[in-house]
Amino acid sequence: MTLAAILFDLDSTLYPRSAGVQRALDERMNAYVQRVTGCTLEEAPILRDSWFRRYGTTLAGLQHEYHIDVEDYLRVIHDIRLETFLKRDPELDALLERLDLQRAIFTNSPAEHAARVLRTLGVARHFPLIFDIRFFEFQPKPKLTAYTRALDALGVAAGETLLIEDTPQNLPPARELGMRTILIDEQGAHRSDGIADHVAPDIRAALRIVLNGGIPGVRA
Repeated sequence: MTLAAILFDLDSTLYPRSAGVQRALDERMNAYVQRVTGCTLEEAPILRDSWFRRYGTTLAGLQHEYHIDVEDYLRVIHDIRLETFLKRDPELDALLERLDLQRAIFTNSPAEHAARVLRTLGVARHFPLIFDIRFFEFQPKPKLTAYTRALDALGVAAGETLLIEDTPQNLPPARELGMRTILIDEQGAHRSDGIADHVAPDIRAALRIVLNGGIPGVRA
């Protein structure tokens, strides 16, 4: 089946986790959890991990158990200076330019954060669509509805779609639907466990897999 679209995760996918953005977001999430729950900063990551396993995100855990103001959370957590961590990426821009198919961001972050990341990397022109946590109606990946809503919006079948993602837990629903998958694995922890169709150390390597014929049916 011809590939028609690629869904790109955002954070730690379009740029490496080692850039430090995720660490900055984690620090803000830990502080937010401490303030809301009264736990210590040391306990906050443990709580967040339990929510991640049960609900999919820290936000979902806070919603279910503390009924927080969602918009306040999104504003506080993503209020970071991206320019401290990221810069324009001409190589990524050139690789994206070679793709002749639909592209969309597929993220549990809010659209305004995604737009800032894309502008900072210098690749915003390649992503006319951003499917974010509000688009998912706050039912985040890995909930199956997030994937089906994105496919419906693009007007493509799962078998015509590739997901590029850095979180292993977000891959099974995509594969269940019939999507092809590439896991971004900067540390090389999953290269031989069959969790995805392909594993790449970064987004550039992932796009080279696509452009060099590693994903059948690509028009490049």
